[in-house]
Amino acid sequence: MSTKMRFLMICIVLTIAILIAFWQVTQCDFTNYDDPAYITENDHIQNGLTMAGIRWAFTTDYAENWHPLTWLSHMLDVQLFGLRPRWHHLTNLLFHLANTLLLFFVLNRMTNALWKSAFVAALFALHPLHVESVAWVAERKDVLSAFFWMLTLGAYGYYVERPKVQRYLLVVVFFVLGLMSKPMLVTLPFVLLLLDYWPLRRLEQTTSVEQKGKSGKKRPAGHDMKADKPADYQPQWAVIRPRLWEKIPLIALAALSSIVTFLVQQKGGAVASFEAIPVGVRIANAVVSYVAYIGQMIWPHDLAVLYPHPVLLPPWQVFGSAILLIAVTITAIWHARRNPHMAVGWLWYAGTLVPVIGIVQVGLQARADRYTYLPQIGLFIMAAWGVSDLSKNWRHRKEVLFAASSVILLCLCIVTRTQVRYWQNSITLFGHALQVTENNYTAYYNRGTALAKRGDYQQAIGDYDKVIEINPTYKEAYNNRGNAYASLGNYRQAIENYDKALEINPKHITAYNNRGNAYLLLGNNRQAIGNYDKALKIDPNYAEAYYNRGHAYANLGNDKQALEDWKTAARLGYISAQNRLKSRGIGW
Repeated sequence: MSTKMRFLMICIVLTIAILIAFWQVTQCDFTNYDDPAYITENDHIQNGLTMAGIRWAFTTDYAENWHPLTWLSHMLDVQLFGLRPRWHHLTNLLFHLANTLLLFFVLNRMTNALWKSAFVAALFALHPLHVESVAWVAERKDVLSAFFWMLTLGAYGYYVERPKVQRYLLVVVFFVLGLMSKPMLVTLPFVLLLLDYWPLRRLEQTTSVEQKGKSGKKRPAGHDMKADKPADYQPQWAVIRPRLWEKIPLIALAALSSIVTFLVQQKGGAVASFEAIPVGVRIANAVVSYVAYIGQMIWPHDLAVLYPHPVLLPPWQVFGSAILLIAVTITAIWHARRNPHMAVGWLWYAGTLVPVIGIVQVGLQARADRYTYLPQIGLFIMAAWGVSDLSKNWRHRKEVLFAASSVILLCLCIVTRTQVRYWQNSITLFGHALQVTENNYTAYYNRGTALAKRGDYQQAIGDYDKVIEINPTYKEAYNNRGNAYASLGNYRQAIENYDKALEINPKHITAYNNRGNAYLLLGNNRQAIGNYDKALKIDPNYAEAYYNRGHAYANLGNDKQALEDWKTAARLGYISAQNRLKSRGIGW
């Protein structure tokens, strides 16, 4: 069988394997974790692709991120498929499939090692840690940015084969598109330098004899020259310097993206303060997370959508992890000349995790499966090339490696299918998270919210009780527990919960509005109006408070003020107010 036929057959097998492992995502619903902000409750997204929406995508800092291409991709999904979750999930799956095939193509072209590249691509395709990036619609930014990451690598290999300005510009364009999908790609220039070292070998001074084969023809850029010259591979600074200058435009773009991202996330309150999470705790968690990700790669179990950030980690765990990381780093660099793939794989992993390892803490998590989507490729490279080196003197080597690889990939496929099932809906997702983590108040909160939406108010209250037990200052749990009590007709207890939410945050406008509703249902219209007034004092454009206050005034017989409030709510876009006025033949 020719090499081209083998390549094609591997692509077909990878495609089938991905569809078997991940197809169940098309049966999953949206979750209540970020999906509302990104899709289901985002008016800009729900309007589909419009000029106003495109302007918004490029100018907004909504959701504490600047990633206009991600917003546009969600808009396009809604334009084509509406809010049917099956198709949004399918888009994520197709991006994952494209990323796998591109990784295989790029790695094979750069290394000329078909089967090793196939194994890396298969691990990337089927690993359970990647379920979160594929099955979570709001994580479109993961698979979309990875798509441009792969295209950037491909364009870079194309440029290296024949350096031209036009080819370099293609690298820049794909890199910019990737940054506009998710800023985690800021480490890509660093990875390109690693690829210059191996497999492209652009950092060594070579002679014309080394650059050419016996036929006298120039070797392709991806040719693994290790087979031709097993002697030490030693980079030359005269060659390294221009490679560094070559990356300056990309590094500048990465720096700009980093600054914009930090400012946007800080403005949105997503960046935790050093008072909330001290530097020492962050560093300790980062060190342990590096090792935890490796452990999860080798033995992927107890995977959760959110791992609570630890208050304190056992010192032995921190020091043990630090010693392991230092030992692996020193070993990889020490043997880099003879085994450059090990150094490149390790530094790929360690370097690409830096933006999300938690030194700059964004969010509540200690770590996240989605953060391994691109970094893990480095570990896969180490595994593929490392095992090949270790087994070179084995008897029946090919048969043993094929059998072992098949078993590993089959097991990963089975675990991935199981992990996908947890993403069926918010209740199954956070229920599983609660089984495999401890003190996870975010999981209790989100499951409680999902239960309340389904009408299981009593179970929802139980989950909110757990949230408050773990985190007594979590104002939203009090507010939502109040809503659950109100839905059960227990308005007095609902008011007690709204009081507690407002005690924690006196500017909680939703709690004022909800407390007003509870008083309204108790027939205490004046107290209801007082709460709506407080909400409107904080936010004069809070349409729902105007609408509800209109009801309170109507109950008091003040039809003029009620009508004025309903008109104001209608002008602010509140649909219920608009429908009420239309039914009465009144304009606004």
